[in-house]
Amino acid sequence: MPVYFTKEHEWISVEGDVATVGISNHAQEQLGDIVFAEVPEAGRRVSKGQEAAVVESVKAASEVYAPVSGEVVDVNKELEGDPALVNREAESGAWFMKVKLADKAELNDLMDKAAYDIFVAGK
Repeated sequence: MPVYFTKEHEWISVEGDVATVGISNHAQEQLGDIVFAEVPEAGRRVSKGQEAAVVESVKAASEVYAPVSGEVVDVNKELEGDPALVNREAESGAWFMKVKLADKAELNDLMDKAAYDIFVAGK
């Protein structure tokens, strides 16, 4: 599955017309110990660039933005009971939502892993 990243530090993996969304390892490192996560309701429509979820750490609260538009078809309820999962599995088991893509062309604006690594390194 291809994995993409946003400048706001979300990651997205795509399988067919469904995208799984979470925050990057870099983001969770910057936030520190995660103490709260709020996921959207299944069935909610999200728009690219708009707030879709919330994550809070001992340092700060941060919005999780939708990297694509579409309908939320599944959410990771495990995060609400174990928000520290984000610290342990940021780019795998700690996904926030799955979104049925409204327009695959929105993926064209996202970065691949190599481009994201350059972006976070500030080069």
